[in-house]
Amino acid sequence: MGKKKPRPRRSFTPEFKAEIVKLCRRIARLMRNAGLQGRHRRRRQWTTIPDPGAA
Repeated sequence: MGKKKPRPRRSFTPEFKAEIVKLCRRIARLMRNAGLQGRHRRRRQWTTIPDPGAA
């Protein structure tokens, strides 16, 4: 078997990166307000639950 060709590295615009940072900070603030700060494992578990409204 031959080696797989590596995928090209994706690049993102500074605007996109800034928007992601803003969204992450908003999520962190919402989690703190809900009393869920420091519970990273639970946060990760929630992100794997399928969204019922997405179907």
